[in-house]
Amino acid sequence: MTKTAPNPTLPADRRDLVQQVFASVAARYDLMNDVMSLGLHRAWKADFIAAMAPRSQRGDKTMSYLDVAGGTGDITAMILRQAPDARVISLDISAEMIAAGRDRAINAGNFGRITHVQGDAEHLPLPDHAVENYSIAFGLRNVSDRPRALAEAHRVLKPGGRFFCLEFSPDVAPPLAGLYQIWSRALPHFGAVLANDRASYEYLVTSIREFLSPGELAAMMAAAGFARVRHRPLSCGIAYIHQGLRL
Repeated sequence: MTKTAPNPTLPADRRDLVQQVFASVAARYDLMNDVMSLGLHRAWKADFIAAMAPRSQRGDKTMSYLDVAGGTGDITAMILRQAPDARVISLDISAEMIAAGRDRAINAGNFGRITHVQGDAEHLPLPDHAVENYSIAFGLRNVSDRPRALAEAHRVLKPGGRFFCLEFSPDVAPPLAGLYQIWSRALPHFGAVLANDRASYEYLVTSIREFLSPGELAAMMAAAGFARVRHRPLSCGIAYIHQGLRL
């Protein structure tokens, strides 16, 4: 039986809902991303990594990377391809997603090179000034208290540390805006057919529709203390890369 879709308006505190959704989709997460983005997420993530320009060392210092909402580990794997000796932490709130990420790391020969941590973006289990780089790809819109999550990102970054966020946007520009709306309405039907899970896809579409505009997120990042805040659209604004610096 196909799962029933949740209420189209998301609760302010969505922790339990997010954990249920990602426990459900963990085994099919990569398929879900391909369906939602028509495969474009792969190019977006390549652009995201290019913006990060990972490296293993700065002078005699080993560089550290925290990937929040690390999921199945595609971002951490891409970081390690460019920075094989970097210190990489993959954090996710979902035990099922962490398990999927560990399996992928083992299959890719990266197990032991990534520290997998179950944790919440709003309460990072790291000390102050712990890492040089913080990344979150398609995870911030699933956070209940985004200002707190951004404040936590700022807290764990070292002075001079960099913040990177890749996220869908509700503000898609022409000529794709109309087609994107049609595709968004169709996605839950594909979820029902491909994964017998309409509810999770309905949640994901709603989470995009209710997410911040790029300007709103930039203002929130600045309020959290980030400097040199900027964003760049991908595919007519279907997704954006957001960047900030921790002074």
